[in-house]
Amino acid sequence: GINAEYGEDKIKMSDIVFLRCWVNVDIPKFYAPVLNLLSAEKTWSGMRTVAELRRANGETIPVNQDSLYKDIERKPVAFRPLVVPRNLQKSLPFKTKPKVQKKRKKELYLTKRAVVMEPGERRLTTLMQQLLTAQKDSDKKKLEKKKREREKHSQEVAKIEAKKSSKAKQERKKFYQKNAKKDNMEMD
Repeated sequence: GINAEYGEDKIKMSDIVFLRCWVNVDIPKFYAPVLNLLSAEKTWSGMRTVAELRRANGETIPVNQDSLYKDIERKPVAFRPLVVPRNLQKSLPFKTKPKVQKKRKKELYLTKRAVVMEPGERRLTTLMQQLLTAQKDSDKKKLEKKKREREKHSQEVAKIEAKKSSKAKQERKKFYQKNAKKDNMEMD
């Protein structure tokens, strides 16, 4: 048949070319009637299934080792500690600022007595407070940015409106000047 090749260069004998084509394939029809189904001499049984053959031969179902389920081993993920930027730390209240303290040799009275929150809980609460303040800070920045963009847009709209109004004013002036000249000519 006729086909068109498109490429960077001429096609050579060493090139591999994929040609997409469709060919009608006539499938031979198979018809084998069973004529002895109604005869009383024999009972007809069709071809045995694979399961019946395995049962008859006492074989088990073959197991592919690649298809078996295996336990998934996942390494524990170690997350990096939360780092609060310094400029954000400055704006945090003292209570929620991250504190770096050296380990003490002697225990303090506060560490000896019973405390309601455990260290993990304390870390979680401080982490949540820091996350909330970081979220509030980002929300505040977004609101300020939106406000600036709105003001900029309103200024641009005001400029466009001013140009439109001045143009309309000039057109009205020209219109009335032309009409005044026509009226003067008609009166003369």
